[in-house]
Amino acid sequence: MADIRSSSRSSRSLEAVVEEIAREAGKLALSHFHSLASLPVVSKGHLDLVTEADKKVEEFLITRLREVFPDDGVFGEEGGEIAGSSGRIWVIDPIDGTFNFVRGSQNWAVSIGLYENRRPSFGVIHAPARDLTIVGGSTVPTQLNGKPVKPLPALDMSRASTGFSFHPSVSTADRLEVIRFISDDLGISFRFCGAATISLIEVAMGETDGYVSVGDSTWDVMAALPILASLGVSDTIDWDRTELPQKLRFACGSEDFLRKVRPLLQTLSAAA
Repeated sequence: MADIRSSSRSSRSLEAVVEEIAREAGKLALSHFHSLASLPVVSKGHLDLVTEADKKVEEFLITRLREVFPDDGVFGEEGGEIAGSSGRIWVIDPIDGTFNFVRGSQNWAVSIGLYENRRPSFGVIHAPARDLTIVGGSTVPTQLNGKPVKPLPALDMSRASTGFSFHPSVSTADRLEVIRFISDDLGISFRFCGAATISLIEVAMGETDGYVSVGDSTWDVMAALPILASLGVSDTIDWDRTELPQKLRFACGSEDFLRKVRPLLQTLSAAA
C-alpha cells in the first residue's frame, strides 16, 4: 500500500490522514445525530433508510478524499461514484447503521476502506457516538483508539459468541435457519447490533469470535476486513468474483470458526 506522500505534499502517513478525514466526517454526522428531530429521513425500502446526514457526510468524504488522493476513485453507498486513474478506489459508507442512527442508538460509524488489486487493503472505522476509532490494513498494524489490538484468541466453544446480520430482503426461513444453526447445531451465543462495522469492531476487541452476514454490501465491510486480517481473522469472500455493488453472504473469524459456519452458508437459499 502506497504512502500518502505518493499522492500529496504532506509527509504524514496515509493512515493518519484518512483517520483525520474519518474523524472530521464523524463530527459532521454527530451534529445531525444531536438534531434528529429535524433530520429528513427517506425510505430506500422496507427498514432501509437514508437521511440528509448520510448524503452530507458522503459528499464531505468524497470531497476530502479527492483533495488528498486526486488520482484515486471513490465509491459510496449513497450513489457517489468517481472514477480514478490509479487503480485504487476508496469505498465509503458515510453512516453504517443508519436505522440505529435514526432511532438514537450509538451503534453507527463512518467507514472508509481502500480497495486495490480487487482486494480490501486498508480501513478506518470511526464510531463517534461511542468514541471508538479503529485503523489497520495489510501493512498497517491494527490500532483501536491509538493502542495496539491483540490478535484474535483461540476459539473456546464453552464461551463462543458471534455477531450476525440480515438484509431486510432476506427471507424469514433463511433468518430462522441462521439462528437455528448457530444456537442449536453449534451451541454458540449470538449478538445483533444493526451495524456491520460495530459488529466487526466487536470481533477485533475479542467480544465475539466471528461474524455471519446474509446481505451486507461491500461498503459495509471494506474497511473492517483488512483491519481484522492483520489480527488473524479470515473471511469466506471470493473477491475475484465479487463486484463493488454486490450483496454478500459470508462469515469471518478464525479458521476454526469458519470451518464450523461454512456449512450454514452453503445451505441458505440462492436468493439470500
